[in-house]
Amino acid sequence: MGPQDNLPMLEGLKVVDLTSVVFGPYATQILADYGAEVTKIEAPGGDVYRYGAKHAKTPGMGPGFIALNRGKKSLMLDLKQTPDVERLRSLLSEADVFIHNVREEAIGRLGFGYEAVKALKPDIIYVHCVGFGSGGPYAGLQAYDDVIQAATGTTSLLPRVDGNERPRYLPSLIADKVAGLHAAYATMAAITHRLRTGRGQHIEVPMFEAFASFMMKEHLDGHTFDPPNNGAGYSRQVDPNRQPFQTKDGWISIVPYILPHFPLVVKLLGDAEFASQDRWKDTATLVRCAPELYAKISELSAAKTTDECVQIMRGANIPCMPAVDLDEVIKDEHLNATGFFERSHHPSEGALFQMRDPNRFSDWEQGPLGDAPLLGEHNNEDQGQNPR
Repeated sequence: MGPQDNLPMLEGLKVVDLTSVVFGPYATQILADYGAEVTKIEAPGGDVYRYGAKHAKTPGMGPGFIALNRGKKSLMLDLKQTPDVERLRSLLSEADVFIHNVREEAIGRLGFGYEAVKALKPDIIYVHCVGFGSGGPYAGLQAYDDVIQAATGTTSLLPRVDGNERPRYLPSLIADKVAGLHAAYATMAAITHRLRTGRGQHIEVPMFEAFASFMMKEHLDGHTFDPPNNGAGYSRQVDPNRQPFQTKDGWISIVPYILPHFPLVVKLLGDAEFASQDRWKDTATLVRCAPELYAKISELSAAKTTDECVQIMRGANIPCMPAVDLDEVIKDEHLNATGFFERSHHPSEGALFQMRDPNRFSDWEQGPLGDAPLLGEHNNEDQGQNPR
């Protein structure tokens, strides 16, 4: 594949990014990875997520910020100052996409509501990242990942599993990232629509609705029907017995997803007599007695090493993987063999260990990852110049 054959897929797409923290930056990170020119607009002091974790060398260059802002330009603009407002107006007059997470009233006061930006660039794709969709009683309220997890019932999931009634957050910025994915694919859908019609449009991406859609795909459960035939919550996912199994030297995830696999796993781990009982031939009994089977698997796995369990399960085509610590993921042989991780050198931060885009395309290969920008790094750069 020659250099001209491997041009980034979004080459030439200009994105003006007035978002911060995770939701919006995750969306624009995806666009940047595919070759869009993303110009990140930051207020004096910068995106607060710059300071969200320990930096290595430069204050404001924390690991989370680097992960979500590689390959972008940074312009530090004070939108209370006329020259900076005019610079943003100039950028928007040439942009394909404007994405922001400023509340509607505030962005209107700044002079960058949809109609105002559309007057600058009639075919603009205008993406508004909001906490809650317009038209409902929560419209305009601030939202963060924890708030959205609480509002979508996500904090009730762990109590359903372990019986500890205290609501708890999932320890990931999962609502922010899911909403960012929605914003990215909605933007690319609008780009495709514009190619067909020549028209831009306004897109509202509400984190609450995006994450409710994500969580309730399986957990709507019995409420799918009217009247409901069961409560909310997919029983298999909240089964307290559905946990990694302990081994002699660690833990393992074994998933006998097809019901006949339950007694097969028991047999493979060494209790053929228990597995051969006639009651396991009846599907209804299997479902009713699943906790007993989980307990038996747990008992048998504890007598073997993790490697022994993996070899036994894979030999019978039973899905399984060791349950590892986060620190072990960076050493994973598969992720390293497939080129998922990339070592690079940042001009100010030195050696970095980063994750590449996970998707594989037959007609395009992602090049080296771009660098995350210092605050205002591109303020003195000609607007048409590419980032370093």
